Amino acid sequence: MTGIFDWRIKFLFVAFLFLISTGEILKAQVHFPFPQHVRYFGETILPNHVSRQTMDDAVCSFYDDWKEQYIRKGCETGQYYVWFENANVGRQCVSEGQGYGMTIVVLMSGYDPDAQKIYNGLFRYCRSHPTEQSAKLMAWAQSKNCKNVDGSSATDGDLDIAYSLLLADAQWGSTGQINYLNEARLMIAEIMKREINHQTYSVLLSDAIEKYSKDFFDMRSSDFMPAHFKSYLDASGDDLWTKVIDNNYRLFESLQKNYSNEAGLFPDFIQHIDKDAAPARPRYLESKNDGLYNYNACRVPWRIGSDYLLNGDPRAKEILEKINRWIRETTENNPDNISAGYSLDGTDLKKRDYEALSFITPFAVAAMVDKKNQSWLNSLWNYIVQFKLESFDYYDNSIKMINMILLSGNYWQPSKK
Repeated sequence: MTGIFDWRIKFLFVAFLFLISTGEILKAQVHFPFPQHVRYFGETILPNHVSRQTMDDAVCSFYDDWKEQYIRKGCETGQYYVWFENANVGRQCVSEGQGYGMTIVVLMSGYDPDAQKIYNGLFRYCRSHPTEQSAKLMAWAQSKNCKNVDGSSATDGDLDIAYSLLLADAQWGSTGQINYLNEARLMIAEIMKREINHQTYSVLLSDAIEKYSKDFFDMRSSDFMPAHFKSYLDASGDDLWTKVIDNNYRLFESLQKNYSNEAGLFPDFIQHIDKDAAPARPRYLESKNDGLYNYNACRVPWRIGSDYLLNGDPRAKEILEKINRWIRETTENNPDNISAGYSLDGTDLKKRDYEALSFITPFAVAAMVDKKNQSWLNSLWNYIVQFKLESFDYYDNSIKMINMILLSGNYWQPSKK
């Protein structure tokens, strides 16, 4: 009888350890549960025609739909990935989407009781798909069988993943099954080593770009994420991040002045940063619109707007003021007139008379930097929340999800907590 009793005790103990390892038990305390109702910098604004509760409810409702649609179980136990949703290209996941998902899930912890379990599974998926260059950076895409499409990174994905790890450390602490802070610091060091150009301190397209690569002095405009870089600086103590921030703000100010002085827009890709930085040529990397305000650059108002909301950097506001003035004029303050792409002089791209949330929601974040945009911001909020998830793809819906968290005043910076 005693032997049977001992066996049962051992079985229960092993089962208990398994539950702990999969995050099913002993969940960490949530330090900053959603909603946070963050006070952003200075006189920045939120939509003020609806209550905070109404905005919170809208965020939670869309999160439920987003999570159900895009969070999928990986090929290995305990792993999750963000579904890419485009069957035509044969990919199940891209690192950009993994970064979006990890940021979203950690910010929604407190509302979502399974947030840490999901986050840890997303992180495990990242680490099981490293690049050929680094075990700490994520290969940019995986096929339907969870195999890497190739061995290189996409820098924007790594930037968001590293930032999400700092958020995770602030949210749950780093004494559990994953040391988020240590993982973040290791990843930040690898990003600085392999994805930052140490001559211009611009951001490289991936960790596959080498000193003698033809695109060594080129950049994706939406990879300038100054609020992220400031958190990297705080977490790592590496002053080189100050050079990255300052040099890229100078670069963006120059591009606005020289190529889009009226509209204030940026191209998807930038070339020749070491000499005379200029918009990329057509079909530089992705399409004939690589030198225009297209599906990469549309994220710039959100990335730079975040820096002003969180840190009050005056350079961010100066850049966004041009964009805000132009978009309000060209649309006549009607969000329905926002086009899915523009030339740098502010002309609509032809045959794009459809809504694209990846363009619309970043303009809403940009509007938050000044109270003179209050009515415009209110209109944008109403316009954004009316759209259902099933009407758009992973890219539009994920950008909408993050931007709704920002717009509702629930986005925060780990170094500010």
